[in-house]
Amino acid sequence: MIIDSHCHLNMKEFEQDVEIVVQNAIASGISHMQTICTKLEDIDGIITIIERFPNVFGSVGIHPHEADASPKHDDLVEQLIQLSSHPKIIGIGETGLDYYYEHSNRENQKTAFLAHIHASQATQLPVIIHSRSADGDMLEILAREMSRKQFPALLHCFSSSEELAMRAVDLGLFISIAGIITFKNAEQLRDTVAKLPFDRLLVETDSPYLAPIPMRGKRNEPAFTRYVVEKIAEIKNLTPHEVAKQTTQNFLKLFSKAII
Repeated sequence: MIIDSHCHLNMKEFEQDVEIVVQNAIASGISHMQTICTKLEDIDGIITIIERFPNVFGSVGIHPHEADASPKHDDLVEQLIQLSSHPKIIGIGETGLDYYYEHSNRENQKTAFLAHIHASQATQLPVIIHSRSADGDMLEILAREMSRKQFPALLHCFSSSEELAMRAVDLGLFISIAGIITFKNAEQLRDTVAKLPFDRLLVETDSPYLAPIPMRGKRNEPAFTRYVVEKIAEIKNLTPHEVAKQTTQNFLKLFSKAII
């Protein structure tokens, strides 16, 4: 049993065949999926999907690319708490910092990120974090907010520095690995994963993006999570079954609201 902890089934790439995509995942041993919110206006579509498919959970949040359009801090915290009361909304995000593309102002990204953390501190639902080219500010915010009040959190689709990964784990975070780990130029990431504690790893696709080898060039989908599992097994000298079992346990420990 494998769980795809992060996909985007509500996106246009899946609108014509989402049922087939879910069936493909089940046929490939992917028992459950979490479809992730990037804009509050998408939440109705996400709820439609998670109510349609028993094995799909959801999240609520605003991607850092969308932070310029985010509600004010207090309003956003209130909305996140309210929307996360749905029984199948199990996470807060995705949120975080992206200084690589900078589609949104950095200060607006920080403000929105903090609102998600504060909603997590109130609900104890995990924050699903996107972090790119922002290690310093990311670590500063995480350390400060963890010292203020503990909250569960996940660095998703990890591709940053080993230092960020290890310090995040020290703060209590989990790390989710996507298809990037299979890419030819991802040797640094593979070295980091080799060192990460096994009980802090999750797997994901981030589909429809970042299809793993051998599916590069195709639309990514949850069925391809197994290639991530197989690569982690290779790196850690384990069987795919062992990786599937442990990452599923890790998912259920972090996303404790998920009932499977």
